[in-house]
Amino acid sequence: MSETRLPAILSRYRNEIIQEWTKEQLSGSGQRAGLMNEAELREQCGEFLDQLIRATSVQQNVTDTSAREYTPVRDLLSRISRSRGEQGFTPSDTAMFIFSLKRPLFNRIRSELSKDPEALFGEIWTASQLLDRLGVFTMQAYQEGREAVINRQQVEMLELSTPVVKLWDGVLALPLIGTLDSQRTQTVMENLLQRVVETNSEVVIIDITGVPTVDTLVAQHLLKTVSAARFMGVECIISGIRPQIAQTIVHLGVTMGDVITKATLADAFKVALGKRGMRVTNGVHNAAAPVTQSQAAGNSPTGS
Repeated sequence: MSETRLPAILSRYRNEIIQEWTKEQLSGSGQRAGLMNEAELREQCGEFLDQLIRATSVQQNVTDTSAREYTPVRDLLSRISRSRGEQGFTPSDTAMFIFSLKRPLFNRIRSELSKDPEALFGEIWTASQLLDRLGVFTMQAYQEGREAVINRQQVEMLELSTPVVKLWDGVLALPLIGTLDSQRTQTVMENLLQRVVETNSEVVIIDITGVPTVDTLVAQHLLKTVSAARFMGVECIISGIRPQIAQTIVHLGVTMGDVITKATLADAFKVALGKRGMRVTNGVHNAAAPVTQSQAAGNSPTGS
């Protein structure tokens, strides 16, 4: 393409363009009230315009925004898009940061080339293509930033939805609520194994009372979690086996191997205490007490 005068026009009228561009955003829909002050907006406009002048000055095809020379411009727009997303701007608001530059820039092009209609049309067309492509890039950067935030929040929610609770010395409980898929199984295993190491626990109760359905895939995920824990030397008990879940497991032909299963968390806790050499008594506080040698032999059983 023929040499463009755009870099020279941007440089010559830099301050005037920034002033009009800032006002354009403050008075239009691209600037939501209260989300950004004028000084901050003007600073962003100045930084962007300086980067644009550098890129267009060294790039032969100024509309090729994917070129290496435009890397600082793209990086800046990505940063602006992310920050505006965090501040509460919409995708349209963010894109208007670029599109609102058209009027101030076109005005300067017209005043510079009013006596040369052919050159005037060419520069306006070039500037329009350039800003359109940068505007599209800004919207894509905004969307990618929002997706990254959503993905991070999903990971955080997964971690919060799989708490590992210490019930007693050496006994952990992992209450599962909702669907158990591959991604969540990985999170469950990581959290569980980390807590096993931190607490030096020997028994883990995996409670599936809050899991609505158990199919072949869910059962496999449960067995993977049990296997991972066993590699750490931990005994696993699965509680919350409701009648319909038991029937489903049998119907699907899923074998739980030698994994201990209980109907309720309370039943599983009793088993876990027994494996720790303790049992639940009928005292005032229903405290867990050590099993004596005579009681272990079946003499004078006290409590439940």
